[in-house]
Amino acid sequence: MRGARALRFLARLPPLLWLGAFFLVPFAITLKIALSEAATAMPPYLPVLDWQGGLDGWSTFLEALNFQNFEALASDALYRDAALSSLALAGTATAILVALGTPLAYAMARAPARWQPLLVALVVVPFWTSFLIRVYAWIAILKPEGLLNAALLKLGLIAAPLEILNTQVAVLIGLTYAYLPFLVLPLYAVMSRLDPDLRAAAADLGASPARVFWSVTLPLSAPGLVAGALLCFIPMVGEFIIPDLLGGSDTLMLGRVLWSEFFSNRDWPLASAVAVMILVIVVVPVVFFREAESRRAEATRP
Repeated sequence: MRGARALRFLARLPPLLWLGAFFLVPFAITLKIALSEAATAMPPYLPVLDWQGGLDGWSTFLEALNFQNFEALASDALYRDAALSSLALAGTATAILVALGTPLAYAMARAPARWQPLLVALVVVPFWTSFLIRVYAWIAILKPEGLLNAALLKLGLIAAPLEILNTQVAVLIGLTYAYLPFLVLPLYAVMSRLDPDLRAAAADLGASPARVFWSVTLPLSAPGLVAGALLCFIPMVGEFIIPDLLGGSDTLMLGRVLWSEFFSNRDWPLASAVAVMILVIVVVPVVFFREAESRRAEATRP
């Protein structure tokens, strides 16, 4: 009995160590800096723990920590607007990804088996190119004299170049392009494993192909769809490169605010508070997903 418990503990130890080393420790450091004050020093914040001060050093260190940076985030409209804008853009882009990625993953799952590896490879191919280069390519496509406007003018669909670059529309296009594979791949993995007899049974009962998709395929694929949506939504909330290159100065997102506080204002404590706020924002949907999955598992348990 003790041997089995020891083996279970050893099996859990590597992921716990990984989580502690690469998440809990960095988060603790970030939270400590967020509770500090900016200073013209190295490091650029106070207080700094004096390891040789003993208990008195720890007491002085803890007393100097405060929540002023989080109070500044709550009272300043800039950070509130940045958070709301990030959530709105990430949520809209996620909805677009669901609308585009669901039929694409379904078509891949229903394709002949010999074609599916090729289709998966085509989805993965963009990852072989630098993310930064792919975003820069969209600048050449979306700028007034770019490829998109040139094609629309050539076809006679517009009379003057469209102003797409440096707008929120350009940001949504960039987010949709960059994160589409992250939705398609997990959803395809779920759809490709669905029992085809379920669709056949629904069709035998008189359901149309559309009714089979909405009543059978999509509900059974919901875990993959939610996982893919979260896999896209979470990093998009803190995205920096796409809004910086495609959105222009008027696009306000938390990733850009974080970069500005760190590198332009050199205010590490306030930037760390923004990072903690981003983490809180993205953890909420994950917690809801885990709760929903737990309830679903309980409901299906015999």
